[in-house]
Amino acid sequence: MAYQTIFKRYELKYLLTKAQKEKVLQEIRPYMALDQYGRTTIRNIYFDTESYRLVRRSLEAPAYKEKLRIRSYCRAAPDSTVFVELKKKYQKVVYKRRIALPEQAAMDWVAGRRSCPESSQIAAEVDYFLRYYGSLTPAVFLSYEREAFYSKDQSDFRVTFDDTILCRQKELSLGSEAYGLPVLPEGTALMEIKCSGGIPMWMAHILSQERLYKTSFSKYGTAYRTIIYPQMKKEAAYSA
Repeated sequence: MAYQTIFKRYELKYLLTKAQKEKVLQEIRPYMALDQYGRTTIRNIYFDTESYRLVRRSLEAPAYKEKLRIRSYCRAAPDSTVFVELKKKYQKVVYKRRIALPEQAAMDWVAGRRSCPESSQIAAEVDYFLRYYGSLTPAVFLSYEREAFYSKDQSDFRVTFDDTILCRQKELSLGSEAYGLPVLPEGTALMEIKCSGGIPMWMAHILSQERLYKTSFSKYGTAYRTIIYPQMKKEAAYSA
């Protein structure tokens, strides 16, 4: 199966209540359709340094930031296809490069136990990233339920809704169940608008009509700020 490997787009984020989400779903129905996968559980393992350098840098809101993760769209077995994703953001534009690999090969590569089984420009970029930051290890498991919608006019305009965003720092395996501490309040959903150009007028009208405002939101960043860092402080105080 052929997978898209290179993305360059804007990603605009909005936090919605359950009622707001239902209203937006109703309003976009004439223009968009749910993709073939329906509601999907997405699993991610984010890699970071021992001091959480990558996520701390991201939370400083720099002009340029980057992160590395391995993503699965199902509960993975060692031979299941997963994606090693190098994601960068520069001056509000998101650049994503990804490679599809068997889960075991992907984990071994990023953890430094073997070389990438394929030779490509994207593999070279990931290798440079790994060398630059030194020893990276699995830092957090993040999962969420996603509904993805594509534009009926065949453009690249997409809208996704994520809820039940869960975080944990144990059992960091894409082959495990999706469980953990909630990152968002119950009943809240994250809507993301993904586009390479401007937002369609009909979508701009919906945002204005429902008084929805763009926000800065990172799943990993929020998990670090609200769950991981407070736990680290608590453990440090306990051991002092």
